[in-house]
Order: sequence, then C-alpha cells, then structure tokens
Amino acid sequence: MAEIVLGDELARAGLAGLAGVVSVESAGTGDWHVGERMDGAARQELARRGYDGSAHRARQIQPSWLAGYDLVVAMDRANLATLGQMDPAAQAEGRIRLLRSFDPALSGNDAYHGDVPDPYGGPASDFELAFDLVRDGARGLAAQLAALPGVTAPGRA
Repeated sequence: MAEIVLGDELARAGLAGLAGVVSVESAGTGDWHVGERMDGAARQELARRGYDGSAHRARQIQPSWLAGYDLVVAMDRANLATLGQMDPAAQAEGRIRLLRSFDPALSGNDAYHGDVPDPYGGPASDFELAFDLVRDGARGLAAQLAALPGVTAPGRA
C-alpha cells in the first residue's frame, strides 16, 4: 500500500520520474509472502481510493540493499528495529526512519506511537486507518523531498 501511495504523492509533488533523484521500492523484513500479490483487503482499500495495487508483488529486503538507499522507511517500530539490526550505520545516520515521522501533524500523544498498525487479517476499518496514516506520512515525506536544495521538479524553478 505504502509504495503505491508514496509514488502518487511524489507525482503530485512533481518528483515522479526524476531519474536519479527519487525512486520508490517496497520490500518487507520477513519472507512470509514473497512473490505473492498484495493482500486482497489492501487492494480493495486502494481501489476504493482510486489506486491500483494489482501489479504489486511481495519481496523481502536484503541487508546488502540498505547501503544503496539514501532513505529507508519502515511502517512500525518492530520493522525499524529489524532494519537497524541489518545496517546499524544506516540507522545511526538517520537513513532508516518511520514513515509517519514525516507527518507534520504527528504529535507526542499519538495513539499508535508513530507506527502504521499492520492491518493484515483485520477488518476493512483497519485498512482504512492504515491507508490514512500512510497517506499522511507519504504527503509529508514528498513535501520534504520537494523542498530539498537542488531538487527541481519539472515546472519548478
């Protein structure tokens, strides 16, 4: 879900397709669903919001990949910790962050402690919540990337 929503937010910010500047990939820390399609309830929530998740296939991140990314975002603190164990230097450098840490509305009394709760196996309302939290984090991240010095989207001077 996050890859698709973030890709859309980057496009809205004029950053999609800027080769060498911004790219989005999705991979989980576990191998439970490698090669499988996105969960049907997640696809349904995306479709309800006007997105297509049909092409997504699950992958598992490999520790060797982390050095190649300027930023790796995690959905929750458990995945954040796993990624940090894979590459302690990347975590120390702040290159591994929670997606919701980019949400400008995130407050210290957040009921989810900055996490996007995993909706897998839950009711449709859990997927709605996950979508909303992902979208807010993705919007904040896209805005921060668009504001970086040297990043010029087409049509922006």
